[in-house]
Amino acid sequence: MIDDRKHLTAQEVEKLLDATKGSRNETRDRCLLLLMFRHGLRVSEACGLRLSQVNTESRILHVARLKAGLSTTHPLRGDELRVIKAWLAIRAKMKPRTDAFFISERRAPLSRKTAWLAIRSYGERAGLSVDAHRHMLRHACGFALADQGADTRLIQDYLGHVRRNSSNRIPIERDGIRRISHRSAA
Repeated sequence: MIDDRKHLTAQEVEKLLDATKGSRNETRDRCLLLLMFRHGLRVSEACGLRLSQVNTESRILHVARLKAGLSTTHPLRGDELRVIKAWLAIRAKMKPRTDAFFISERRAPLSRKTAWLAIRSYGERAGLSVDAHRHMLRHACGFALADQGADTRLIQDYLGHVRRNSSNRIPIERDGIRRISHRSAA
């Protein structure tokens, strides 16, 4: 039975990442999914990443938010650095003529549609109980932060929200339990 949740659980994110194993673009797609989840990236933000935004030496990801969001700088964790370096090694062998971080097999910037289809395909391959869609990893990031005890304002800043009420629903929806009130966090 498919439910209508708008986010993935931590276990479902792991299943989604595991579903990339053995796939044609395993390294790229694992990196894509992991960065989208950990940094709450929209598909357009992930596909729009440039090499200059990913600094493995300083362990920093510069996130240029869309939709008038607040751009931020996020630290990169060890497992993220490993998948990033693995992807960059494969990317370098492809010799693309673009500074896009994620590229297609044709060496062009990865399209949103390709990323959307990959997310859906890996969701099916993982046997998730929800139909995985492009925004679920962003929502899963917010839920994961709430589960770790982050308050609403921290989650809003991390996701680059300008309007203070746009993240209030994230922790509220968690398993149908009210954890944070609907009041504005302004």
